[in-house]
Amino acid sequence: MAKTGTTSQGLREAIERAGYYPALVAEAVEAAVGRESVLSYLVHQETTFDSTEVRRHATVLVLTGTRFIVSHTDEQSADSSAPAPYATTSTESVKLSRISSVMVSRVVADPQSYVPGTLPREVHLTIGWGTLNRLDVEPASCGDPNCEADHGYTGSATADDLSLRISEAGDGPETVRQTLEFARALSEATVVAGR
Repeated sequence: MAKTGTTSQGLREAIERAGYYPALVAEAVEAAVGRESVLSYLVHQETTFDSTEVRRHATVLVLTGTRFIVSHTDEQSADSSAPAPYATTSTESVKLSRISSVMVSRVVADPQSYVPGTLPREVHLTIGWGTLNRLDVEPASCGDPNCEADHGYTGSATADDLSLRISEAGDGPETVRQTLEFARALSEATVVAGR
């Protein structure tokens, strides 16, 4: 479930509607936002299935006039160190001027018949600010299938601090639309902050 909006009250209501430890999530987000005004937000609750258990996660993204705030909450099962299930909530506050990339990948069905304005069936939102980078490396080649020379390595580095996958089938079309709206607001804010 994802919701976007433009007020602190709307953010609180979206967290409560998500239903994932709302008091815990809201307190962490509100502490991170402080007295700043909320310009836009996205609340995404995701359920994943391991072979033996179901796990839930909540990610809340908030845009203020000066910062991008990420809050992530995970629940954990009881284990040898904790006799009862527990949740971990973390928040990170990033100056807008530090956002290096806002990447939106859209998955569109039947692209030859695409009509502008049609929602994609899936959106991947990746936001980078330099805390985490992914490096994909593979052996380089020259294209000659008989060549045995060592051509070193080739690869790519990608800023990958946060990635969310939102799908129409799993999250609903409104959630896809809201993700695109948040991505646009964040992207526009980073342009202004970079001046």
